[in-house]
Amino acid sequence: MSRIDLPSEVERNAERGAEVPLLRLTGVTKSFGAVRALKGVSFELRAGEVHALLGENGAGKSTLIKVITGAHAPDAGSIEIAGQSVMSLDPAQAHRLGIACIYQQPALFPDLTVAENLGLRLEPSTAWRRIDFAQRRARAVELLRRVGAEISPDAEVRSLSMPEQQLVEIACALGAGARVILMDEPTASLTRREVERLFELVRDLRREGVGILYISHRLEEIFALADRVTVLRDGESVGTRPVRDARGRPTLTESELIRSMVGRELNQLYPPRAHGIGEVVVSVRNLSCAASGVCAVSLEIRSGEILGLAGLVGAGRTELARVLFGLTPADSGEIRIHGAVVMLRSPRDAMEQGIAYVPEDRRRHGVILEMPVAHNVSLAVLGRLFRGVWLKPKPEQALALDLISRLGVTCAGPQALAGSLSGGNQQKVALGRWLATQPRWLILDEPTQGVDVGAKGEIHKLIRDLAASGLAVLLISSDLPEVIGMSDRIGVMRDGRLVEVLPGGSNASTVMAAALGRSDGDGKEGV
Repeated sequence: MSRIDLPSEVERNAERGAEVPLLRLTGVTKSFGAVRALKGVSFELRAGEVHALLGENGAGKSTLIKVITGAHAPDAGSIEIAGQSVMSLDPAQAHRLGIACIYQQPALFPDLTVAENLGLRLEPSTAWRRIDFAQRRARAVELLRRVGAEISPDAEVRSLSMPEQQLVEIACALGAGARVILMDEPTASLTRREVERLFELVRDLRREGVGILYISHRLEEIFALADRVTVLRDGESVGTRPVRDARGRPTLTESELIRSMVGRELNQLYPPRAHGIGEVVVSVRNLSCAASGVCAVSLEIRSGEILGLAGLVGAGRTELARVLFGLTPADSGEIRIHGAVVMLRSPRDAMEQGIAYVPEDRRRHGVILEMPVAHNVSLAVLGRLFRGVWLKPKPEQALALDLISRLGVTCAGPQALAGSLSGGNQQKVALGRWLATQPRWLILDEPTQGVDVGAKGEIHKLIRDLAASGLAVLLISSDLPEVIGMSDRIGVMRDGRLVEVLPGGSNASTVMAAALGRSDGDGKEGV
């Protein structure tokens, strides 16, 4: 197939009549066995537009991306690029046609330099070709300059941070002349400053006429960036709407978007506390760990209480969680559980004291994607389930069925692979593994990261129910509304220290002021 010169084709077609989009899908369907992932989806992306794609996990977003990038061939429907019909699209053709995708986890070679990664993507792949290393490096320098990246072309990719790797991916897309760029959850692991920098780059690309398909669960990003938004639900498009009118005024609200995504009102995203708070379960005094940067932290958590932990990225929240679970043992300080001093030198010590820890990266530390749900939920209690030499599947199956029912996990059964589940259901499985230990204290680190709005509401209700059953909960989240909406008290960390504890219901500006080391009122104003 010959290459389509997107800018010139768009201009020529526009001269003939109405605006021709860079990308148009019409009536696209895709099935995997008996599951219909896409049901006649129509979608278009214009030049110089940021078009948001929203939907719950399992709504069809990932399948649609794979159709656009040529990874999946649609069962029916048509694809047009710059007004020209494209048949039998595959990844190589999509690349030649100017389509690039920036994934949440960049697909770069970690042991190669930035210039080498760019060269592999952008240089001809002929068998006998002499590499001009000076030209390769100069090209890398120019592309990195275009995206505003202060990165050496000679740096190994493994030495780069996640946002720096994303900038390299974007530089690669620009070098390939991409006019259609798909961004899948690009800010999931970025700090606020890095997010703002990415937004500036997206706006620059829009001004250059690039069409950007932007996927994010963070609705505030949609209102900040997008020109139009398309919502998918159960494999179908439920509508496309502009985000603002001609005067720049909002044309839809967050609640309208949520209702479109989940097909119902979501009034209890943060369910209210309907139970009392009991005696002190956890008491921490002057806890420090030089290796983690945690310094002189003191806190208390009571039975039935959710203590939220807020702070900027790098403030030490996750590091504190790892100290409390024995992953990086404390150098000094004291931890008491139900009044008794405990020594937490390892995760085994923590588990024996009734502590459960659901880490922030569920794909690396929360669930094992290649294993069934039953194996995942039993990992923390194998010694209890399988006494003796032989593994006995019946106790494991019974445990899995009980947790699937209690947590509302949507899956084909205990033998379903964890990797086949949506993000929200994977998070429930990760939580179920630790609930199987019957803990007294539950540490949750980013429990709804990368989870859609509907699943967030379910997980929030589950956390509230666990607190009502008497658990003490430490909730760590970068989502400030989540911390404020779910917490009975809010601890704020800065530079490895717990600098303030605010009442539940404190407003966002007060929490942020504490995180930044500034003064902003008394913290009692409602959100």
